[in-house]
Amino acid sequence: MTADIVRLDLRLRRRVVVGTAAGVAVYGFVVVAMYPSFRTDSSLDALVGANPSMAAAFGISGSVTSPTGWLAANLYANVAPLLALLLTIGYGAGAVAGQEGDGLLGLVATLPVTRVGILAQKAVALLLVSLVVPTAALLVCLAGPAYQLTPHWGSLTAVTVAVALLGYDLGACALLVGALTASRGAATGVASGLAVVAYLVSSLAPAVHVLHPLRWLSPFAWAVGDDQLATGVTLLQWGLLVGLGGLLTAVAFPVLRRLDIH
Repeated sequence: MTADIVRLDLRLRRRVVVGTAAGVAVYGFVVVAMYPSFRTDSSLDALVGANPSMAAAFGISGSVTSPTGWLAANLYANVAPLLALLLTIGYGAGAVAGQEGDGLLGLVATLPVTRVGILAQKAVALLLVSLVVPTAALLVCLAGPAYQLTPHWGSLTAVTVAVALLGYDLGACALLVGALTASRGAATGVASGLAVVAYLVSSLAPAVHVLHPLRWLSPFAWAVGDDQLATGVTLLQWGLLVGLGGLLTAVAFPVLRRLDIH
């Protein structure tokens, strides 16, 4: 199977992909470079401790002056996964519904590739897009030791992959909804709404007890919401992240077969 559709889809989104990667790199470098100014600031931890609900809204818990706490509070608990979702939901909504609305999907369907092959290539493109933000963040973190910031590298690598899988899962949701409705707006709205709910449930559960039983329904909790930068990603969390993406992709195959492509 050739990768023509993968190359086409990535070319169509190259500007937003490159721009987002550059933005993450610049922001991440600022976060890393600022760490020496805050690593001994006990008042920052006191401020977080005095406002647990506010801190929870940003995914912050525990010490923010430790290397893992600093990266979690300023990058991995909020900014990196949300920007990853910005890319993947945008691609997932545009990959089928968006191209159908633009008349491009009909041209793609004339290629000597089955619909299963079309969706398989779009899933590969989605996976590549999902790697952009977490990879850029990880590369910036490699400069950490020069700024007295030395995280747990094994856990950081695991979280990098977990954030990519989180992005893939919500992007696959957008792709599936787009194939079901042929509407880019519906695909973006449903996937974005689920992402917001998942983020709030994961981040607020430690401070809002009524949400605590729902926490493990949130993909954010599987990827970054359980102090994974310090403790790593568990086998159960890996299984949930991989399983959700695989399930959504598998369901999208028969849906795309029935889509009336113009």
